[in-house]
Amino acid sequence: MREELLKIIERNSRIDLKELAVILGVEEIDVVNELQALEDEGIICGYHTMIDWEKTSIEKVSALIEVRVTPQRGQGFDNIAERIYKYPEVTSVYLISGGYDLLVTLEGKSLKEISGFVSDKLSTLDSVLSTATHFILKKYKDHGTILTKKYEDTREKVSP
Repeated sequence: MREELLKIIERNSRIDLKELAVILGVEEIDVVNELQALEDEGIICGYHTMIDWEKTSIEKVSALIEVRVTPQRGQGFDNIAERIYKYPEVTSVYLISGGYDLLVTLEGKSLKEISGFVSDKLSTLDSVLSTATHFILKKYKDHGTILTKKYEDTREKVSP
């Protein structure tokens, strides 16, 4: 039940508990208890709303920043990752394989704001060796949710 429960609420954290119980074939109280246990164990870390900002009038720019760092003895990448994720502009930090060590996701109001953060705050940290900034131009799918509709030709067909 646990794995199936996690898969369902990852896609829709607002699902009605009664509906969830029916889908899982258990009592509603069992769902409530399992959710509480998952939260207590730190498996469920939070609940979030995903917004397609392109459909609002709010200006928002997202960027992926690849960061190469010098790991610290005995700490590895943890201390520098913590310093980075404490900035409010930072939405996520991942340790990755490949040519860079960390992948940082940022959100800001403009390209200039993001660029300023990278040059003034991120690049100046002691352990940071280099960065590469990639601005997100369009999101097609995010957290398993498709954000764009497939184009449908609505013109009337004309036959010869």
